[in-house]
This record gives sequence, C-alpha cells and structure tokens, in this order.
Amino acid sequence: MSLDQTKIGQVVAEQMAALEIEYGEDCTIGDVCTIVEILGPHGSTIRVRSSASRSHIAVGLLRVAEATVLDVYDANGPS
Repeated sequence: MSLDQTKIGQVVAEQMAALEIEYGEDCTIGDVCTIVEILGPHGSTIRVRSSASRSHIAVGLLRVAEATVLDVYDANGPS
C-alpha cells in the first residue's frame, strides 16, 4: 500500500495559491524545503527534503521557518 499523497498535495496547493495572491507573477520560487511526519507502527518519524544542494542553505530555510512559525503561534496566544 502506498502513502496517501492527498494531504501534502493539499498543503502545497494552498501555499501556491497564497503565494500567487501575495506576490503575483513578478517573482520566482527559490529553494524549497518540505518537512513531513510519517506515522506508523514504528511510531513517528520526521523526513526533511530540500531543493538546496548546499546544507547551509537548507539549515537557513529551516531556521527562518522555525522563527516564522514561532512568531505566528506567539501572536495567536497559546493553543
């Protein structure tokens, strides 16, 4: 049985729609990083993949993403 790709496809589609609304057609997409949690009988595993061929670029993307997520959660208060 293969993994259901529906969730990741939906998240990417929503991100692309939001980017098009905010930035229009005058910009291009730079590097991309995905973080996916896989759940199964083994428990939980995190997989990361980046389009950046240089590790310091991928780490930079992750650090900016972490700061962005923390700012959003802090602005909305505790969940």
